[in-house]
Amino acid sequence: MAHELTGAGARWFKSSYSDGAGNNCVEVADLTGTPYVGVAIRDSKEPEGAALFFGPSSFSVFIQGIHHARHDL
Repeated sequence: MAHELTGAGARWFKSSYSDGAGNNCVEVADLTGTPYVGVAIRDSKEPEGAALFFGPSSFSVFIQGIHHARHDL
């Protein structure tokens, strides 16, 4: 999926919360300007691996849940 998204014009950005030691590395792609219209997240250590895709409203709910510690990350 991540390769498919990159081919569709996704530009991946490393999260500011990723550490410099190569652990906990997350990349995010804003896909609102592509046919996918949403947000994708992937493990930067495996850029050709799986990616999570969220529609815009679902991503907003996901981020709100993180801020309110509703997800065990």
